[in-house]
Order: sequence, then C-alpha cells, then structure tokens
Amino acid sequence: MIAASLKTLWAELAPFNAKLVAVSKTKPNKDLLEAYGAGNRVFGENKVQELVAKAESLPTDIEWHFIGHLQRNKVKYIAPFVHLIHAVDSLKLLKEINKQGKKLTKTISCLLQVHIAQEETKFGFNAQELIAAITSEEIKTLSHIKIIGLMGMATNTQNKAQIKLEFAELHSLYKEVKQLNLPQNIKMNELSMGMSGDYKLALAEGSTMVRIGSTIFGLRNCTINV
Repeated sequence: MIAASLKTLWAELAPFNAKLVAVSKTKPNKDLLEAYGAGNRVFGENKVQELVAKAESLPTDIEWHFIGHLQRNKVKYIAPFVHLIHAVDSLKLLKEINKQGKKLTKTISCLLQVHIAQEETKFGFNAQELIAAITSEEIKTLSHIKIIGLMGMATNTQNKAQIKLEFAELHSLYKEVKQLNLPQNIKMNELSMGMSGDYKLALAEGSTMVRIGSTIFGLRNCTINV
C-alpha cells in the first residue's frame, strides 16, 4: 500500500515539479523502510526525540526534515544531521539554529513559517514581521543558516475557498519577497504548503513542496515503536 501510494503521489506532483516530504511521525521504522524501499528518501518528523531515534537507526542517506514547532533548547539535538527545518517562526529561533550551525561548522537550511490560518494555535510570522525580519541588518550576520523559502499551514476547515485563498496569499507574499534585495543567506526557492487533506489546492496555488503523511502511511498512530 505504501509503495502504491507513493507512486500515485509522485505522478501527481510531477507536472508541478514539486517535492514530496513523507510525514512519518508516529510511524514505526518498518513503515519508513517500506517507503525507503519504494524509493522515497525524504521524511518529515515533528518531534525531536522521535526524529533523533529514527535517524540513529535508519539508513544514513535519508534526508530528514523537521516540520514541527521547534523549541530553541532542542535545536542542538537535530542540528548535526537535519537537512531542512521547515517551521522557523521567530528571529530568536533562527539565531539559535545559526549558533548550533556555527559550532558544527555547518550551514543549516531553513524555511520561515508564515501564519496564514484563521487559527491562533498555529505559529508563524505575519507578512509585516516577515519583511522586517528578512530585511533586518541582524539577519545578515547569521552566517551558518540559509533561508531557502517560506512555509505555511492553512486553516483546518472543509471550506476549500478559504484554504485556496490562504495558499494564494502565501504564494503572493512569496513572490513579493523574491523581488526584494535579499542578503546572501536568503534564497527564495521553496514554498512548502499542502498536506494530505489540501495538497491538491496547494499545488494549484504554487506549492513547490508538500508534506504528506496519512495518504501514504494511513491514519496516525497514538504511539510508536521505533
């Protein structure tokens, strides 16, 4: 089932030249290995402890993406191996990622999270905060991070028109940012938006990267066995 689901998704993403992040949170290693055997190399996790455990026990050529809300005191645990941190929602977090990258003499790639949903529980910059952050003098000094794009989560609703509007607004902001005179550590190449329930809407509105879990692995488990 996992291999068949991946094959279908890759076919759907191909016309958009979009990347797939297989969201493997709460899933056991055997499921990840099945996806790996089918050719998938990009996995997304939202808990630091779970990500570290899986990275230690699974193939070393896996590209790990951290997609959850990241606390500053936990950056050090994933910094040595993480490929991309999706949900950077503050300048303070960005500075901590830079600090850990500097210790490792490594540049860590990040996406800046924009708050587009009509839900207070979701994190992220608003448009004004985003522009202020990326045009600040302070961000130019962060030599061990590379911001490669934006990320956003739409409102959890059945209203497709609302979701479409939120994705369209984020895409518009993304295009606006691309036109700015950006510092060397910012390259706007990726727009990460869309999950299992709304990825088709996200693709239509310009997403370059989708984060999909249940469509591949089935419904989320409450516990894991890594």
